[in-house]
Amino acid sequence: MKITSQARSFDKAAAAYAEHRPSYPPTVLDAVEELCPLRGARVADIGAGTGLATALLQARGAHVVAVEPGPAMASQLRLRLPAIPLVLGDGNRLPLASGSLDVLTYAQAWHWTDPRSSVPEALRVLRHQGALTLWWNDSDTTVAWIAEQDARLGGLFGGDTGGAPDPTARLRGLPPELDFTTRRIPWTRTVPLDTHLANLATYSDFLMLGNNATEAFLDTERDLLTEIFPDGTIEDRYVVTLAVTHR
Repeated sequence: MKITSQARSFDKAAAAYAEHRPSYPPTVLDAVEELCPLRGARVADIGAGTGLATALLQARGAHVVAVEPGPAMASQLRLRLPAIPLVLGDGNRLPLASGSLDVLTYAQAWHWTDPRSSVPEALRVLRHQGALTLWWNDSDTTVAWIAEQDARLGGLFGGDTGGAPDPTARLRGLPPELDFTTRRIPWTRTVPLDTHLANLATYSDFLMLGNNATEAFLDTERDLLTEIFPDGTIEDRYVVTLAVTHR
């Protein structure tokens, strides 16, 4: 089961998460709508966090309920989106009625679930032909400076730190009969160096690492990135991996 202390760690940085995490560009929601209509759809955003995806789904005309396990993250969502229905819960035990939804979305959240529980739960709450929609936002490691930073993160934490994988890698271990359609959506945002570093500090690995070690790593990153971006403006490049299947 992957609802662990690491998954819950976001609660202690909920305000920073709300302030510094990137949202998603319109192209991501465009790709979602190519595969499952949102306007007028009954949608549950699972692992909604501070409401980044929730807000975008609502803006596309969906009737959205947010499901979030962390009370502090849920409080940030409530501050941002006071009119959105919000319930505490997670993808392994959905607090939702069977056959009640047209679309389930997991934006940056599916990997915190246990598919042995979350798959049957998703199928339970979706109506016939309802869509299970998963996406992940990863740094684009085809960019040299991002690949170098990713390698440093890997050296600090060990193993893969989240560079954009082949879309099918995200779906290994899931039942093949779900038959996902996948998309890769590149996008870019331009932000101050401080924003880039503050976003890194909201990663669960750093939240588990502790303040002193996190600050030491980020101080070194600041020096390295200032050499590359002397004006203090970072061009962050990402790839969203989107996967959609219908019940």
